[in-house]
Parts: sequence; structure tokens; C-alpha cells
Amino acid sequence: MRRLALVLLWLALSPALLRAQDSLWEKYMAAGAESFGKGQLPEAEKMWLAARKEAESSFGPNDIRLAATLTNLAELYRRQGKYPQAGWLHRRALGITKKAKGSHHPQVASIVNNLATLYATTGRMDAAERMFRRALILRERTLGPDSLDVAASLDNLALLYHDEDHFQDAVQLHRRALAIRERALGPSHPGVTVSLAHLAALYTDLGRYAEAEPLYRRILTIRQNALGPDHPDVAAALDALAELHRRQGKFALAEPLYKQSLAIKEKALGADNPGLIPTLNQAALFYQAQGRYADAEPLYRRALAINEKTYGPNDPELAKSLNSLAELCRRESKFGEAESLYKRALAIGEKTYGANHPEVASLLENYAVLLHQMGREQDAAPLEARARAIRTNGSRN
Repeated sequence: MRRLALVLLWLALSPALLRAQDSLWEKYMAAGAESFGKGQLPEAEKMWLAARKEAESSFGPNDIRLAATLTNLAELYRRQGKYPQAGWLHRRALGITKKAKGSHHPQVASIVNNLATLYATTGRMDAAERMFRRALILRERTLGPDSLDVAASLDNLALLYHDEDHFQDAVQLHRRALAIRERALGPSHPGVTVSLAHLAALYTDLGRYAEAEPLYRRILTIRQNALGPDHPDVAAALDALAELHRRQGKFALAEPLYKQSLAIKEKALGADNPGLIPTLNQAALFYQAQGRYADAEPLYRRALAINEKTYGPNDPELAKSLNSLAELCRRESKFGEAESLYKRALAIGEKTYGANHPEVASLLENYAVLLHQMGREQDAAPLEARARAIRTNGSRN
């Protein structure tokens, strides 16, 4: 699932709730948000669990501050692949917020949006669509049709349609979101680049490269002018433009952009920051596509090391890194290491996504290809059958 707009609710609370600057609850929440922003999830969990305990003891079980704490914890658990816990916390936060604010409050829409994101992450696309539509309607009614939160809901629904190959619907929704952002912020504000990036990515996936490229260049120009040439968001724009060139086979244009992006991120974030992972993976894929495996491998291994150090041994993002490195090892005929990596990725995927998730099906298929390449057709057959069953059942839901 592509990146969706999530809301950590403590930042959106009424200033009246935050007027006690020395509030212990506020300190825990702020410390957790700082750790979460740095990718330090265990530290964020400790702080938000402390905030939850403080909210329950000081404010009571039906206070909006407890709902905000639960919402933040739910998103943290979603990020860690702890989906049942995340769902339970979101639903409890939703109940508290409805009781405290009423069923049509914007904060209710924010929690509904986050619950929809959880459903999308776990492959419950019909439920996700219903919840995204519900959040959109609530935001339009309470905030007005030109609210930036409405634009975020439009982009989220469009991303869902993008994933489901409903491309024309996705294009229309992204364009509506872009128009709202341009009216609210002005055409040269960095906030406009959110919808521009989604629309450009959609055009890229459709092979409409001539329409995507000017959007990517507009994003790059806006960010450079507004944020400066060495900002991580500028690096992300360089990544996107490089990816477009890679897909077009314009390798000479793509390679310096990847190198420039990585240099910016290393300078701004540090050598071991998880913000480097997208660039490392994209650059590795760029080299892999050209058969330059010796250039790709250290990038995949570096991304894997950062992922494991940041998120721990059982994170869904780690499974993706393991899968990428396994695929490269398979191509290099390093079959023993590739099998070990696929097994580990599959174990993480089954634990975090569940045994019948499409991501698990993809891992099973990749592992089966390796087994065929090793001449182990009998071992590959049950993996292929299981993957087919997952996809067949998924198409019926």
C-alpha cells in the first residue's frame, strides 16, 4: 500500500488541552513523537505507553487525551505489523472521541482515516474504501470542501484506487486534491507537492512518462526554492525523477540523480537513518536492472542493516529488504543465501501480515522461483499452490 496521510492526534488537539506546558502527559507524548519521527519505535512505544498510563490515571477512561494517546500507539503498532493491537486501539479511540466530541467532529474523521489505512495495509480493501469515503464525507461536512484535510482524504482514496488499478478514478481524485492544495497554499508551496507526487507516480505506472516528467520537475523546483538544495525532501524529488528515467531506460540521466540524492540524505540525516532506505533500494534496483549486481549488492545490504537496526527483527519493512536481497542473490546464483533470506522474509511476513495476505503470496512465489532454479520442483509445488490459493481467495473477497 502506498504512503497514506496519517494523523498523530496529539498534535491536532485544542490548545486549551495543551496549555499546561509542564503536563507530564504532554511531555511523554512529545518525547514519543520525537522518537517516532526518528524511526526509534521502541523508544516511542515506551513514551506513549507512559502517556497512556498518565492519561488514564489523571484524566479518566473517556478523556480525549487518552484517545489521542491510543491513536498514536495504534499507528506505531500498525507500523510494526501488530495489526490486531492497532485495530483495537483505533476502535477504542474512536469510541472515546465520538462520546467526547460527537460523531461528526473532524477528529473522528482523522481516526476513521487511520482505521482505513490499517484496513488497506492488511488487504481489506472494501473496508478501507468505505472508511476512506466516510472520512472524506465527514471532513467535507465539518471543514468545508476546500480544506486541506479534504485534499488528504481525496489523495488517500485515490491511492487505494491506484492499488486496485482503478486508474481513471484515481487521476480525477488526485487532480481534485491538487486543486484544493493550490487554492489553499498557492502553486509554489511545498504542500502542493504531495498531490503532485501522487499524480506523477500514477502517470509513471501508466507509462505516461511525458505527463509525469514535468510534474516531477515542478516538484523538484518547488522544494529547492522553498526548502533549499540540501533538504531531504529535495532528495526524495531527485529519487522520483531518477526512477522515471530508470523506467524509460535513460540510465545515464538516472545514475547521477541517485548519487546526488544519497549524498543529500547522508549529510542531512546521517549515515544510518531510515530515511536513506528508499534511495538505497531504488539505486540498487537501478543497478540490478542493468545487471550491475556488484554495485547493487552493497546498497541492498546497507538498507537491510539500517532496517534491522531501526525497526527490529520482525518488522514488515525488514521482510521487504530481505526479499530484495534474496532476489539479487538468486540472480547471482548465490542460492544458499537466497533461500535463507526468503525463509526469513516469509516467516516475518506470515507473522506480521497473516498467512493469507497478498504480500505472503508474493514471497511464496519468489521462493518457488528460486527452488525451480535449484531443480527442486517438488519443494516449489506446494508453495505455488499456496500462493494461488491466497490470490484466488483474495479475488473473491
